[in-house]
Amino acid sequence: MLLTISTTATPATDLGFLLHKHPDRVQEFGQSFGTATVFYPESGEGRCTAALLLDVDPIALVRSRGKNSPDFSLSQYVNDRPYAASSLLAVALGDVFRTARAGRCKARPDLPGRPMPLVIGLPALPCRGGPELAARLFEPLGWAVEALAVPLDEGFPEWGDSRYVRLTLSGTVRLADALNHLYVLLPVLDDGKHYWIAPDEVDKLVRAGEGWLYGHPERGLIMRRYLGRRWALARTALARLAELGDETEEQLEPAVDEDAAAGETAADEAAAAEAEAQGDTPAEAQGEAQSEVPEVKPKALNVRRREAVLETLEEIGATSVIDLGCGQGELVGAMLARPRFARVAGMDVSAMALTIAARKLKLDRMPDSKRARLTLFQGALTYTDKRLSGYDAAVLMEVIEHVDPPRLAALERVVFGHARPQHVLVTTPNIEYNPRYEFLTGLRHRDHRFEWTRAEFGAWASRVADDYGYQVTFKPVGDDDPEVGPPTQMGVFTR
Repeated sequence: MLLTISTTATPATDLGFLLHKHPDRVQEFGQSFGTATVFYPESGEGRCTAALLLDVDPIALVRSRGKNSPDFSLSQYVNDRPYAASSLLAVALGDVFRTARAGRCKARPDLPGRPMPLVIGLPALPCRGGPELAARLFEPLGWAVEALAVPLDEGFPEWGDSRYVRLTLSGTVRLADALNHLYVLLPVLDDGKHYWIAPDEVDKLVRAGEGWLYGHPERGLIMRRYLGRRWALARTALARLAELGDETEEQLEPAVDEDAAAGETAADEAAAAEAEAQGDTPAEAQGEAQSEVPEVKPKALNVRRREAVLETLEEIGATSVIDLGCGQGELVGAMLARPRFARVAGMDVSAMALTIAARKLKLDRMPDSKRARLTLFQGALTYTDKRLSGYDAAVLMEVIEHVDPPRLAALERVVFGHARPQHVLVTTPNIEYNPRYEFLTGLRHRDHRFEWTRAEFGAWASRVADDYGYQVTFKPVGDDDPEVGPPTQMGVFTR
């Protein structure tokens, strides 16, 4: 089975640094089920391609299952595993490109954080769900998908198509993200793993899915298939992903199903219902799930934060608002649901986040009257941009802590000096509250560059207000602990 990764970045040979595999060498890596080989069919300044070839030994694969495997049929030895991309390729990819998946590069530490043009090719991929499923899984992540069904026999077209597709993915994506997408979604498309699914698979899924899986519109299907339809494990993975958060916020409290309250069905609930209907969910797991669901769920911090921002926007009388660092569009969607906001904009540096936002907002099916009120665009808060001007209010909800401190001055100039809305709402975590989360060590999110105390946030906000001609007031968000304050602090700037 074969996987190719190509780029036309300048210089394209940077791909070798990111993969930690030298383009001039052919390297072999032993696996319990065969041998993985990495080589470069082409390596030039303008284009570079790395290939991962997995040579599967069917005998070794059977032996790796252990002596107590209950299946002694011929299908253990005669199958498609040596030829089609599957969980075997995902395991080899995870092992061979472990450092690249983690986004580390000692030789060029600046490279892993840069999106680059990539084309990924998989000549034969088992896809239970056909080309349409491949598109549903990869397109929300920012990929252009070409999935062509492979015929059973080209000489007999009347036989129809096989369950295999020839998949090509194109997009400008960080290489680490691309590898983690493949690591999770290859076995999901195959819908079958070659090894026993144990609870440690949750750890693997959470690590590889952090930053994109929780907000994926097909997350229920992905978790159910990846974890072998063991819904108890899927529920655990969902809870852990919610804690980590995939937006510019941390979801440290139990999630609340807002869509269900509005009469819609959340993706994970749909997947659970589908699994139960098909008999995929064991009865004891169903009973466990029902017994553990509380009658009343407390609102998650991110929901309370969004409600606090909306309430404040209404109090100040804003009718046109821009969400700076809008992520996957939760606040944008909430504002669109309120007719008082006649003009709503969302800006984010991440093209992937905007793609997911458009999908979650159902942009392609949005009524014309609502679509006319909305603007989504990509941009950076450290560069002046005329598209940021002309709004009553700007919101930076859980954004500033993701900015390197030396670049905060540039953000201040862009938002308060150049865009200059009448009001600016800024929310950020209160680090003094962190000890209230028993499981938390360090900052609340791995991408946070800092977290401020109430005094530090107050000093920064007061200085910015003085420098740019604003007044600032402060509001608590969440339960205001008498000792450590609220989990989130908000500054409301008025020009």
